[in-house]
Amino acid sequence: MSIGGSEIDGLPHALRDERRLAARTAGKRPAVFLDYDGTLTPIVDRPEDAIISDRMREVVRELARRCTVCVVSGRDRSVVQRLMGVDDLVVAGSHGFDIWSPDGGTIEREEGAGFADLLQRVTGTLREEVASVGGALVEPKKSSVAVHYRLVEERERPRIKELIDRVMAANPEALKVTPGKMVYEIQPNLEWDKGRAVLYLLDALELDREDVLPLYVGDDITDEDAFRALAGRGIGILVADPADPEVVGRRTAADYLLRDTEEVENFLNALAR
Repeated sequence: MSIGGSEIDGLPHALRDERRLAARTAGKRPAVFLDYDGTLTPIVDRPEDAIISDRMREVVRELARRCTVCVVSGRDRSVVQRLMGVDDLVVAGSHGFDIWSPDGGTIEREEGAGFADLLQRVTGTLREEVASVGGALVEPKKSSVAVHYRLVEERERPRIKELIDRVMAANPEALKVTPGKMVYEIQPNLEWDKGRAVLYLLDALELDREDVLPLYVGDDITDEDAFRALAGRGIGILVADPADPEVVGRRTAADYLLRDTEEVENFLNALAR
């Protein structure tokens, strides 16, 4: 998917180009926003298996003692909190529709609530339709529904796309679809995404200041909204292996690259020092 910006293999590396990154962060207090799947955990075949490692969990906890850390995920907020096993971070689930902070509690954006019945019906339709496609997984969420096809045989994958197209054709005004890494996510057709969630959090947490530098680390197409939102005011770091067939040819609005979750861990560990 082409989204403008830079070629991935042309990005400076966030660990190897330490001097360049240090120059941008000098005199600033970082505010760190982290995607979950593919960033804090490797991409796995089944979403429920994406459990953060003990070592990564401790690195995130240590960083949170030194600066504001927010996890921004397409998953339900409660699921992210359960998988992480950390209860003292700001977590924005459902692409920012459901936000929780240790100080302020839960903040739910009311716009998404009006789509609950429609999403429930769509989820039922998807479950019926994909039942005959081996390996397809339907993941219902609070403010969206995702269809994963990583385990689907390649020759069967066009059936998933056809199904998504039919659902969208039946609800062209109410819903939108966002493709990701072997997943289609159907969401309310609202002007809200991870980028807007990050800008909202910067304001709500009183971090929209000259002495604060927001950094966003993420791997998927949905994270591009956050990279674009922070252009000129923060730093976007894409987690991707340029040789991965799933990202070859992709362009990004990120400023730096980390190749995998191990490098993310090393980068966050360096920030926490």
